[in-house]
Amino acid sequence: MEIKQGVTNRGFDIIIFEDFYGIECSIQKSSIATEDAIWFGCSEANPRIMANQTLGGGTGWVPYPMPKRVAMDTRMHLTRDQVKELLPILNAFVETGELPNLSEGGQE
Repeated sequence: MEIKQGVTNRGFDIIIFEDFYGIECSIQKSSIATEDAIWFGCSEANPRIMANQTLGGGTGWVPYPMPKRVAMDTRMHLTRDQVKELLPILNAFVETGELPNLSEGGQE
């Protein structure tokens, strides 16, 4: 996986990479002034619809045009405390390939 580091137009640190499907994702330092936070997730929405549900028919997923006035969230806005809570879950997945059972004395 290629990971690129840079700075946004507003001067905030950003790390850009692609997920398993080649979708551009990023981790970006947030501009929020009240506490440390990051933006984490896909850089852009990629709305799709099953081709057999369109007038053109066909198979598979095809792009679904959205009006410009529609906003879609693609990234999580996470504080340091939230990231700290998620790290044990992510580490367990790295070690085992599975998500931990949180009811067994783990996270709540």
